[in-house]
Amino acid sequence: MTKYNFTDVPERLKTNAIKWQKVKEDPEIIPLWIADIDFQVFPEMTKALEEFAKTSVFGYDAPKESLYQAIQSWEKKQHQVTIDKEDIVLIEGVVPAISVALNAFTNKGDAVLINTPVYPPFARSVKLAERLLVTNSLVDQDGHFEIDFERLEKELVDNQVKLYIFCSPHNPGGRVWTKEEIIKVAELCRKHGVYLVSDEIHQDLALFGNEHHSLLSVDPDYQDFALVLTSATKTFNIAGTKNSFALIPNAKLRKAFKDAQLVNNQHEVSTLGFLATEIALRDGKAWLDELKTVLEMNINLLTQTLRTKTKIKVMKPEGTYLVWLDFSDYGIDHNELGRMIQEDAKLILNDGLTFGKEGEYHFRLNTATPTHLLEKALNRLVKVFPKI
Repeated sequence: MTKYNFTDVPERLKTNAIKWQKVKEDPEIIPLWIADIDFQVFPEMTKALEEFAKTSVFGYDAPKESLYQAIQSWEKKQHQVTIDKEDIVLIEGVVPAISVALNAFTNKGDAVLINTPVYPPFARSVKLAERLLVTNSLVDQDGHFEIDFERLEKELVDNQVKLYIFCSPHNPGGRVWTKEEIIKVAELCRKHGVYLVSDEIHQDLALFGNEHHSLLSVDPDYQDFALVLTSATKTFNIAGTKNSFALIPNAKLRKAFKDAQLVNNQHEVSTLGFLATEIALRDGKAWLDELKTVLEMNINLLTQTLRTKTKIKVMKPEGTYLVWLDFSDYGIDHNELGRMIQEDAKLILNDGLTFGKEGEYHFRLNTATPTHLLEKALNRLVKVFPKI
């Protein structure tokens, strides 16, 4: 028996949600793209924000001690990461934090490595910072991504890479990297003097019995050259409140990060972000447990449907609510595939090419929506992309 509402679709159009903008143009469209959940937040979150609104004062706020305590408690209980209050650097988002890290630890022209395909702002941030982008292609091994560590080391050395932005869990592939894989990544960075920035924003969405291993929980020595970026926003559907946090136990790295943050005037965070993050980490565990059950059900439904009724290859995720779909067996031009998905199936998915050249013939689908809506979307894909 469920306690929370994962059945009804909230009225997203009234909130002017980015994800649902195309629906204004065509009511038949089902948007399954941007990493935004189509579920209501839990009641304690709504109540806390309503109580805040009743104060009728929306000026500058400093983060409360209780926010830091909530972050420390969550990281300890959920991810076996022990941190001091001073290790936590609050910032409005993980993507801004990546830009701060680039400015803190590299100079213009320095090489920065990412694994592709990957979340599009990684490459964008590197290019806008005028750094040299080095892409290390992940290997599709039996339906899930793996790292070619021999090639990774060669690319780190040949390009004199200064910083490596690592996506853990991985978006769009949904890989929850094993402890052994994370150690290999970190050891290569230590060996070759590379700063390691681990984007762990999907840390709380490991599924199907998989366990997320935070970089900071693996070996305390990695703190000398590594930091973790994370947030409650993706997990608890509070991205609009704007808050994330960097975990930087090393004092020297933390100072460099905070100095770069100040230079870019990125040291202020929304008061709603402070509040929503605290409530999420303090009161949201039961809601999250139910959410993960729904996500596993939806992902299983999608995997079974598309594997049996279409030629679409499904990379079943080990975590996140995002699924990487491969349409290459149809032999259809990538742009035409995109047209068919939007105009014939009436779906909005993420274009795989935005994640890197490896994304040709691929599209990303967001399963964080009520099951009945996902079923409707899958029926459309089956009709437009039949097996025979």
